[in-house]
Amino acid sequence: FPPGSPYQPVIEALGNYPQKKFYNVSKLGGAKYATLPYSIRVLFESSVRNCDGFLVKETDAMNILDWKTKQNDVEVPFCPARVVLQDFTGIPAMVDFAAMREAVRNAGGDPVRVNPACPTDLTVDHSLQIDFSKCAIQNAPNPGGGDSQKPMAKLSPLKAQPRKLPCRGQTGCRGPCSAGESSRNSGQFSAQIENTPILCPFHLQPVPEPETVLKNQEMEFGRNRERLQFFKWSSKVFKNISVIPPETGMAHQVNLEYLSRVVFEVKDFLYPDSVVGTDSHTTMVNGLGILGWGVGGIETEAVMLGMPITLTLPEVVGCELTGTASPLATSIDIVLSITKHLRQADVAGKFVEFFGNGVSQLSVADRTTIANMCPEYGASLSFFPVDNVTLKHLKHTGFDKAKLEVMEAYLKAVKLFRSDESSSREPEYSQVVQISLSSIIPYVSGPKRSQDRVAVNNMKSDFQACLNEKSGVKGFQIAVEKQNDIVPVQYEGNEYKLSHGCIVIAAVISCTNNCNPSVMLAAGLLAKKAVEAGLVVKPYIRTSLSPGSGMVTHYLSSSGVLPYLSKLGFEVVGYGCSTCVGNTAPLPEAIRNAIKQGDIIACGVLSGTKNFEGRLCDCVRANYLASPPLVVAYAIAGTVRIDFETEPLGTGFNGKNIYLRDIWPTRKELHTVEEECVISSMFKELKEKMEKGNKRWNLLETPESTLFPWDLKSTYIRCPSFFDKLAKEPVSPQPIENAHVLLYLGDSVTTDHISPAGSIARSSAAAKYLTNKGLTPREFNSYGARRGNDAVMTRGTFANIKLLNKFIGKPAPKTIHFPSGQTLDVFEAAELYQKEGIPVIILAGKKYGLGSSRDWAAKGPFLLGVKAVLAESYEKVHKSQLIGIGIAPLQFLPGENPSTLGLTGREQFSILFPPELSPGMTLDIKTSTGKVFSVIALFENDMEITLYKYGGSLNFVARRFL
Repeated sequence: FPPGSPYQPVIEALGNYPQKKFYNVSKLGGAKYATLPYSIRVLFESSVRNCDGFLVKETDAMNILDWKTKQNDVEVPFCPARVVLQDFTGIPAMVDFAAMREAVRNAGGDPVRVNPACPTDLTVDHSLQIDFSKCAIQNAPNPGGGDSQKPMAKLSPLKAQPRKLPCRGQTGCRGPCSAGESSRNSGQFSAQIENTPILCPFHLQPVPEPETVLKNQEMEFGRNRERLQFFKWSSKVFKNISVIPPETGMAHQVNLEYLSRVVFEVKDFLYPDSVVGTDSHTTMVNGLGILGWGVGGIETEAVMLGMPITLTLPEVVGCELTGTASPLATSIDIVLSITKHLRQADVAGKFVEFFGNGVSQLSVADRTTIANMCPEYGASLSFFPVDNVTLKHLKHTGFDKAKLEVMEAYLKAVKLFRSDESSSREPEYSQVVQISLSSIIPYVSGPKRSQDRVAVNNMKSDFQACLNEKSGVKGFQIAVEKQNDIVPVQYEGNEYKLSHGCIVIAAVISCTNNCNPSVMLAAGLLAKKAVEAGLVVKPYIRTSLSPGSGMVTHYLSSSGVLPYLSKLGFEVVGYGCSTCVGNTAPLPEAIRNAIKQGDIIACGVLSGTKNFEGRLCDCVRANYLASPPLVVAYAIAGTVRIDFETEPLGTGFNGKNIYLRDIWPTRKELHTVEEECVISSMFKELKEKMEKGNKRWNLLETPESTLFPWDLKSTYIRCPSFFDKLAKEPVSPQPIENAHVLLYLGDSVTTDHISPAGSIARSSAAAKYLTNKGLTPREFNSYGARRGNDAVMTRGTFANIKLLNKFIGKPAPKTIHFPSGQTLDVFEAAELYQKEGIPVIILAGKKYGLGSSRDWAAKGPFLLGVKAVLAESYEKVHKSQLIGIGIAPLQFLPGENPSTLGLTGREQFSILFPPELSPGMTLDIKTSTGKVFSVIALFENDMEITLYKYGGSLNFVARRFL
């Protein structure tokens, strides 16, 4: 931390842990600090700890402390505790560090000193492409229907049923489980957490990784070997860098499940965990009480270099959760309802922070889901302060007990621990949104369309209304005198009675909207209680359980509920789309005949996504989408014409009526099972993966040198030219003389227009470069994969076919090279200007640089030779990125633009910078036609001026090592 910080007097020892030190920021603001939102307290602690008088000043800390009066009025710096990268955005950052080592060595410095200043984790999860895939209907033994009317054999979920035919090659089987003879030698079932099926869908035998997975992984390592070798070299030579290899998991999941610290401890010094990342899902960590959000490549690279990011001190919306959720409301119901409320509350661009007695009812899985859905309601982040629920979760994820005790003591000392005690004072917020959990009730959707929602407590009356309505999107138009008809039917030696609303299909499916562990566990726990109470499902109901992955099967098995689901008929039928897409085996013939004979409105209930009329089966006209536990409940009841509050599901042992409330699992029960059975095993498996790595990664050979041995033939990794003019002392800003306009652009030019993304067009300058290197179009890969090659990325800059350059008059990635009069690709024109020693600038309209933040949206123009951008206005983040790379952002005076000034863009422009720049100063520009006009230099503070003088943040930091 900065030496000589003015706040060192508030460094204290931590209570019962005297060897642990921390900044007791709660003593700086007194009562004012106690009223700050928790998320703002994290910003304040960071400013105090990193105050050096230059990058972070005392006034910055005081502005944050005065948040209540300064919100939306001032910009403040923030130094996150760590950075998370994924490989597409991470490779240019690591290439820059490797190039910086080279430049420091060439300038006489020690390259070993060049390391990220901020701990950085890079997850290789964006390089996988789907070269091989398989899609099979997996509703054996009779996929798609046919003549067979036999019910599925009852299979134990933990023991294989031998078959005479080998599994390999059979219709619908995805993996080579080799049932039959091999099944008797398979040994005990060994559970693994994988994102692919771990059991043969039909024999429930352990299987190796599917062939498609192995082939795709092999292609990934082959296609990206250079990049992967570079990442591995980086992890070995740079301090503060860790690389999570391919096949481990997605960046946001690894960040949440493995990398999160909650409280950092460096040499016995404690401070809050916080993070910025290049993955849009970085906001998930706010559910763990870790302040974090997604930013662009330039910002993350700046943080890695030891510099803060700046943000406007935000408004903080307090979201108060009160009341108690309905016992029948699942986690999905609660999460979606909260999301809907926030979308209506206008929280765009603001921090959201949760408080109130209802917060404790949300599990960490619920919280991270809400935090991850920020884009749905527009908030910058949704913060859940650490509380007892968080600590309990961390305990089950394998956190050391002693560390948890220190963590709790520290968070309480700096008032970052949220308590439900009535005596605890709630922060003050910009505004408060109240959401009563009691108002959240469960719904089903149907009977014909997913958008037709029906409250569960209105299900009986709504179905009655559907019988009465005319045929249409909801109605069935059944005559009143026939609405209570009963059709007797013989099935398996017993007589049953079918009536309108009877359920004949019940499918528990873990897909898309029901992949949260809690809802599948709820179905399992309800089944367990139902079986123990003596409830059964009528045998003619076509029941099935289709987990979304082997992981779902694992946690249902490890929690002990799978046998109870099986007892009710919900057996694992496979891992794939089945009931939703109509892949249900035909109903028993007797049942089909009875439905048709009595013109019965039979029902299907499933926890899927599609319920169009007749989709499940041609004789099932009413279909409802419901949560997994409600599917089981309706299957037991056997009808949708039931009021769960007043009518029993059925009769249990000793003739006792059993109501849904008697067997519905409580949220406390669910959270306990989820934490103890699911979370702990998932985290244990992930940690084992992290420790072991994988075979291909472990065998990957990498250089041992301090400097990276650049391969001049490589088309993936190249040493960029950002440091070509690195010198020990900065020079005064040089005048821009007789610059030509490279591009004359209009309003709302986005980073998509500027920065290359996606596939490489065959006619582009980048394609010509790769072709000259001997590559075929099939080998081009994408701009994202080649972000480590500045030659490709520079050629891709302004190569968007939708780019509208006023010189050309139509969308095309073209411009005019004025000395020759030629119309060329933008790169070719820029290359000619550089050979001729002519600087270039860009003319633009309003809101230049809109869109997602991209590092190459600034780096690309810099390497094209652009010295300045002259626009009517800028997107703020992009303006900062231009300064960060060494391009001057200039703005027309209010009310002026090229048209009002009579500029055509064909002139040459000269810009003189004074020896001493100051924030917001006015500069004069002289054109080759003799016109002189004034512009504003958009440097907002001394730090931005310093960065520009040094040629950008990369060169500024590199000089520290000379």
